[in-house]
Amino acid sequence: MLSAKQFVRHFSISQSLQRMKIAVIGQSVFGADVYKLLQKDGHEIVGVFTVPDVNGKPDPLAVAAQSDGIPVFKYKRWQIKKQPIPEVLAEYQKLGAELNVLPFCSQFIPMDVINFPKERSIIYHPSILPLHRGASAINWTLMQGDKVGGFSVFWADDGLDTGPILLQKKTYVAPNDTVDTIYNRFLYPEGVKAMGEAVRLIDTGMAPKIVQNEDGATYDAMMKKSNAVINWDQSAEAIHNWIRGCDKVPGAWATINGEQVTLYGSKMWNRMEPRGRSVEIQGASRPAIVHKNGMVVFGKDGKMVNISQVQMASGKMINANKFGRDDGGESKIELTSEEKTMIADLKKVWAGILNVDVEITTDFFKSGAGSMDVVRLVEEVKEKCNGVSLENDDVYMNTVFEDFCTCVVKRGRGIEDKEPFEFEAVKMRKNNMDLTIPYQLFIENEFMDSSDGKMFKTINPANEEVICEVSRGTPDDVNRAVEAAKEAFFEGPWGKMNARDRGKLMYRLADLMEEHKEELATLESIDSGAVYTLALKTHVGMSIDTFRYFAGWCDKIQGKTIPINHSTPNRNLTYTKREPIGVCGIVVPWNYPLMMLAWKMAACLAAGNVVLLKPAQVTPLTALKFAELSVKAGFPPGVINILPGPGSSIGQAMSEHPDIRKIGFTGSTPIGKTIMESCAKVNVKKVGLELGGKSPLIIFSDCDIDKAVRMACSAVFFNKGENCIAAGRLFVEDSIHDEFIERVVAEVKKMKVGDPLNRSTDHGPQNHRAHLEKLVEFCDIGVKEGATLVYGGKQADMPGLFMTPTVFTDVEDDTMMAIEESFGPIMIVSRFMDGDIDGVIARANASEYGLASGVFTKDINKAMTVADGIKAGTVFVNTYNKTDVASPFGGFKQSGFGKDLGEEALNEYLQTKAVTVEYNM
Repeated sequence: MLSAKQFVRHFSISQSLQRMKIAVIGQSVFGADVYKLLQKDGHEIVGVFTVPDVNGKPDPLAVAAQSDGIPVFKYKRWQIKKQPIPEVLAEYQKLGAELNVLPFCSQFIPMDVINFPKERSIIYHPSILPLHRGASAINWTLMQGDKVGGFSVFWADDGLDTGPILLQKKTYVAPNDTVDTIYNRFLYPEGVKAMGEAVRLIDTGMAPKIVQNEDGATYDAMMKKSNAVINWDQSAEAIHNWIRGCDKVPGAWATINGEQVTLYGSKMWNRMEPRGRSVEIQGASRPAIVHKNGMVVFGKDGKMVNISQVQMASGKMINANKFGRDDGGESKIELTSEEKTMIADLKKVWAGILNVDVEITTDFFKSGAGSMDVVRLVEEVKEKCNGVSLENDDVYMNTVFEDFCTCVVKRGRGIEDKEPFEFEAVKMRKNNMDLTIPYQLFIENEFMDSSDGKMFKTINPANEEVICEVSRGTPDDVNRAVEAAKEAFFEGPWGKMNARDRGKLMYRLADLMEEHKEELATLESIDSGAVYTLALKTHVGMSIDTFRYFAGWCDKIQGKTIPINHSTPNRNLTYTKREPIGVCGIVVPWNYPLMMLAWKMAACLAAGNVVLLKPAQVTPLTALKFAELSVKAGFPPGVINILPGPGSSIGQAMSEHPDIRKIGFTGSTPIGKTIMESCAKVNVKKVGLELGGKSPLIIFSDCDIDKAVRMACSAVFFNKGENCIAAGRLFVEDSIHDEFIERVVAEVKKMKVGDPLNRSTDHGPQNHRAHLEKLVEFCDIGVKEGATLVYGGKQADMPGLFMTPTVFTDVEDDTMMAIEESFGPIMIVSRFMDGDIDGVIARANASEYGLASGVFTKDINKAMTVADGIKAGTVFVNTYNKTDVASPFGGFKQSGFGKDLGEEALNEYLQTKAVTVEYNM
């Protein structure tokens, strides 16, 4: 005797095991997957009805059924003149199906078949009925710009997709969805599941029959090549929807240069109008523009659509950016024996998919292949060709067997179909080497003229000759670069790249900088006046070290887990993530053009940001050469953008741009204040400022005077005094003052002033004429204020912008010379009383600047007292200018805030996100 509980359970099991006799009528991989699901659910498939073989190749539904021993029927047609073929009808009825399932069917099925089973027939349709009835429903969903798409499973009747609804499923339509993407993302996988669900509802007697509402019903034409022509007299969005709705079949087309051209890969172009070649399109209000990233076409509203690929009338697919270009044919690749074997294997793969004899001229799609065959081909190539990885587009772009083989061989060799990196350059011979100098703006991995075509001259300070003319950027160019950077960060590969891969790119760039270090140092020397040997070791050498240092940080940027109070009885966990800021702007000075670029940009890139950099207008050349190397290193377009030009336009435009979220600036304090104000007004962007300095150097009488003299000269005259941390004022203990001055002058007299490319030169020219004149004026004011000019104080008597290394003493605390930064080779010395440690610290701190400082003494207690007491970002003890890539660098007070170098520099380009999770134990 069964209990009630046992009886109910027994009844439920018996109900669930009741399965139906089903005839599956249709085709395609979709049909095969529905068939497999019905099999898995335990239904009895009494027969499968599909289309005849094409070129001897059975439909995937037939293959699946035959492998299971299910009867398969391949009728060319079911009816003639709307009357069922008797023998076909009889053969079908003999199977005794209780339900017809039509997952995808291109044939007309007579009503005698539709109505024969006890449960009749259900059909899958890829739209939300009653919208888009007809065979091209997916196309019209996209072409009409629907925001919601989906599919219906309905009961078949004698109308065109008019039967009662059994179930419907909806999904969003993404702005750039194509037939393939929405089908593969939703219509296919969810459609298969829904067909199984529909049969289960019928099986359990719970399937509804909801009559379709005719309000808003649409009957849409079947899309064919003949009616897929683009109407240009509509908005850009409507044109985009039409093109994507026809992508890849049947393909929206237009007449361009008298030829029928099919357009693929459509996206709205919400950026500035690109620069490129104009191409006339029949019927369009404006010519298309073929540019680096494709082909832009215009709607009647003036908005733009970008096309990534086009197909010529011959069937040849090309990237749209190559349209109209005569490439002169591609040279034939010499094959290795292994590659010849691989091509033989490829021929077998194609033959297996197409069921035809494959020749070098065989076209994959013209031989009957479809989109699912593309997937199969890509997977079989990976399996049979030593793991060669292809994208689906590689098949679409190489549809002829010979072209496809070339593509596979190239991929196997690691060759990608990249555009050659070509640019205009100034060529010259300097320093016993040939120089190639880019001179245009660098935006999105392309050198280009400025928007207004204006140029400026960059001058060699050693002889005041023009090196070359350089493109002068504009605010319009800043906008274009920001758009490119945003694309790189939000849409491009950079934003999706693994941190370790980001580091590899930075290491590769550092390696290229090292390969080109002599060329970079020569450019730095002729453009900024840096002594070549110093440029090689410091300007360029430390730049390379900086990129390598931060490359190592890329995969070590981590958050924390934080214990917080739990929401009893649940538990909580808080963790932090360090995320990049996004688009950053960097403005660097003229004293170390490449090194200042590296100090800021390396940390910025390591953190995952993208960047616009404005080099100083007087020293743009190494930044542009660096840009060239960044492309060769493999940095994606838009990650690095270099914009030479005046700070009043480029720098100001960057500070005020709402999409730039961080500005890093090295330069004068007044300009830093202006940048900070602009950043605060526009979007409160994050700011890092490394500004002016008046770094004190204190020399006690108990120092190693030989070393102190040598290091003091270096502290003042290093890089011609054009050094942000130069010792702007020396305090020398009274008892050694005279000896110190005497020794310094002796050292200064030994310094060789002259051609910076000469390996024996110690002291090169000042960076530019205005600066030299300011230094001479600075010395004149010092003399007038009562300081003692011990040596120099004037322009050197030689051609070029050379300043004689200068020494002043007896400088009073309240004079201009004691307060303002010279930024040149001028040693400013003041005495302090023997033993007055507190007094000299107070005098050293009586400045609005606090960038660096130094002390020379053998007494560790004095040294530590000074180090603790000085208000500066860096303190050197018994050394000077000893900066290192691992040590943070930055100032206090009006010398700015934020850090370059070391781990702390990463904080300038990261933002911290806290995530709190609640969970149950």
